[in-house]
Amino acid sequence: MAKGYWVGRVDVSNPDEYQKYVRANGAAFAAYGARFLVRGGAYVSAEGEARSRNIVIEFPSYQAAIDCWNSPEYMAAKAKRDGHCIADLIIIEGYDGPQPA
Repeated sequence: MAKGYWVGRVDVSNPDEYQKYVRANGAAFAAYGARFLVRGGAYVSAEGEARSRNIVIEFPSYQAAIDCWNSPEYMAAKAKRDGHCIADLIIIEGYDGPQPA
């Protein structure tokens, strides 16, 4: 079964209020088996437009990634960041097929 991922790009406008979201999202992520692969960090914008913060979160399955997004726990956490950032987020199914040789 392929894993699921959240890929997010965020510009934070109010860091103090955004931290309330960061402190609140852990319960939902733990409940759905999430694991941060990227959480901020250095980056190079090789092509296209970038945002100041990048996040990649791995879930045990694509369905778990969708279920976490729709969960009451995550919606409560997300409400804490609304109005304090601009975010782009996709939920995507991982690839479980052959790799280039």
